[in-house]
Amino acid sequence: MDQYLVFGNPIKQSRSPFIHQTFAKNTKQALNYETKLADLNGFSVAVTEFINQGGKGANVTVPFKEQALEISDELSDRARLAGAVNTLTFINGKIIGDNTDGEGLVHDLLRNNVQLENSRILLLGAGGAAKGVILPLLAQNPASIVIANRTISKADALINKFGDSRLTACGFEQTSINVYDVIINATSASLSGNLPAIATTTVSKKTVCYDMVYGKELTPFLVWAKAQGAAKVIDGIGMLVGQAAVSFHIWRGVQPEVETVIDQLKSSLAQE
Repeated sequence: MDQYLVFGNPIKQSRSPFIHQTFAKNTKQALNYETKLADLNGFSVAVTEFINQGGKGANVTVPFKEQALEISDELSDRARLAGAVNTLTFINGKIIGDNTDGEGLVHDLLRNNVQLENSRILLLGAGGAAKGVILPLLAQNPASIVIANRTISKADALINKFGDSRLTACGFEQTSINVYDVIINATSASLSGNLPAIATTTVSKKTVCYDMVYGKELTPFLVWAKAQGAAKVIDGIGMLVGQAAVSFHIWRGVQPEVETVIDQLKSSLAQE
């Protein structure tokens, strides 16, 4: 049976095994998928060991996404521009690195009937989570993407990296200049119960607000967005399943159905 893993530290909380085992069952693929706690200084060794044991592929979560980029022999464009890898495939002695986070986000937005073409998008944050989604978002032909960050120089650096005229940068306090069709929170603020310091005027009754973070309850950002009268609020659980589905397709050549897995994850979260 083909073997797959997700590497991380910590990793106990990962829902990837449930997601991929469910995909495998639903698509009749013979595979086993487990978690692997890698030492903070032992990621490349752990990957090599897994390859030597016959492993076919692996997902990578924090804090190893940049290291996964470094050990890859070949990279997809989206991984290279993201500066991070979350999906490794082992073929003919080579490590192929990809980043499926952005595709997972786009799939989930489209699944929720969010209009991306010709839309004005506000992307909050300029870290790894934001980097990973810019190229797939640009591929949807938005009118513009404003990258807002506490440190503007970091957002400017991202714009220079991608070199697309539809990208602009600003500080959080400058977001009040525009109203947006879609606001995506790619900061980690929700994990600590905080909010990005953006203006309430960014949200209209037509704005869709998306948080990459998810939990049992609505995240602080989504609670705030709802209070501002946002048209729709969406958490990141569909992105989690969506990026896993893209990884699964890369490995197996089969596109799994995501709806039932999202529903199952939501149910298990509600019971925790």
